[in-house]
Amino acid sequence: MAYTVLARKYRSQTFDEIAGQDALATTLSNAVESGRVHHGYLFTGTRGVGKTSMARILAKSLNCLSVDAPTASPCRECESCRLISEGEDIDVVEIDAASNTGVDNIRDLRNNAVFRPARSRFKIYIIDEVHMLSTGAFNALLKTLEEPPPHVKFILATTEMQKVPATIQSRCQRFDFRSIDVDTIAAQLRRILAAEQVEAEETVIRRVARLANGSMRDALSLLDQLLAFGAGKLDEALVEEILPTPHDEIIFELLDCVAGSDPAGALHGVERFLSSGRTAERFCEALLDHLRTLMVLAVCGEETDLADVPGQLRIRLAAQAGRFDAATYVFMIALGHELRRAVKSSGSSRALLDAAVVRLAMSEQFSDIKAALSSMAGTPAATAPAAQPLASPRQDQPAPKSTSQARSPKSTDSPSGQRSTAATPAPAPACRPNVKTADRDQVMADPIVRKAMDLFSGSLVDVRASAEAAAVTDDRSEAADDAEGAN
Repeated sequence: MAYTVLARKYRSQTFDEIAGQDALATTLSNAVESGRVHHGYLFTGTRGVGKTSMARILAKSLNCLSVDAPTASPCRECESCRLISEGEDIDVVEIDAASNTGVDNIRDLRNNAVFRPARSRFKIYIIDEVHMLSTGAFNALLKTLEEPPPHVKFILATTEMQKVPATIQSRCQRFDFRSIDVDTIAAQLRRILAAEQVEAEETVIRRVARLANGSMRDALSLLDQLLAFGAGKLDEALVEEILPTPHDEIIFELLDCVAGSDPAGALHGVERFLSSGRTAERFCEALLDHLRTLMVLAVCGEETDLADVPGQLRIRLAAQAGRFDAATYVFMIALGHELRRAVKSSGSSRALLDAAVVRLAMSEQFSDIKAALSSMAGTPAATAPAAQPLASPRQDQPAPKSTSQARSPKSTDSPSGQRSTAATPAPAPACRPNVKTADRDQVMADPIVRKAMDLFSGSLVDVRASAEAAAVTDDRSEAADDAEGAN
């Protein structure tokens, strides 16, 4: 007897067995029970999250022969349920849109849809990867999808929702299938291993669950691979020999090296990622996804719902998120985006990856210029005294033009070799006309000012003092005027 892979052997058969899609299963189950079944459904989500399984379960619920009406709990034993589970029922037609993309295929579907089902209540069309249909095929499907015969139901499935025309989407009820979290996949793997009577260490189960990247089918395929290598007991040594390290773990360690200004460690992280069989583009995607999660946690806090990560991993990510500030995340994400665009069209993608991670590891933290100057002066930026001008420009002189800071923020090198800066300051005059030479010399003698000028390659454009110092200067001027009047 031929071997049945785990993904098919343990495919979900009822709404209750669908893993990780509880809300969608409840909605469809209630729709069947209440008789509010729509004529068209659109299931969207990444691979291996249960779209086809959910479509077959819905078809069995509508056509189960053991009851007189649609039911949310199909018997799974009647001829209709068994054939639907195997994908061979004559009244439930499964179409692969990737190999039936033309207008003629949809015309045949439309012509056959007018005939009533052979033995079931409904004729159900399950069109997988519907986004692969041509424009003409979509147009041919529109009218039938909008007003099908009473006995026809459509279930469309796609992994690329953006390629499905809006006219098709508007004629269906859309269900978004989420990636399955690690805990849910791990729980399902434990049940399957128990049914298969195979012992496995918890570290093995967690490793497989994380490598699946939210796909239950991928997790079961990896488990099949492990069982084929060592059917007795699955231990950590076996996993290290067969399966690669999860990419999120590699990226996590790589960013630790970046935070510690360790370019050599970051380069070893790139090597580990690529040597596991993944592409340069996949590296960019994983890096950007990880950076985005860290940025959200850093800005919104550990408990935010904007970061879709499990509980245990969330704690580790939140700790790492505090190692960078928000401006640094913006810089790194921008650099990662440019890197992804560059590697797609470059024949030296590895060199670009290495250069980018070295650039990240050698980048200093962004900081505000005022904060930097205040820290050099030993005064917190928040408590720095308000600045007042020592002298106002005369009425017959034009007001000085405002200038940007002495130097723009840190410049960045894109992976393509182009150098960009956040801002380009206008050239500043050497000194304002109304600044006294004595005041200028006094300020330039200050070591902090000289250090700031050297740091930012600046020039003196104005001399200002605190409000207290300005008041003392005014008092001295008034006293001098009084003395001159008395004389």
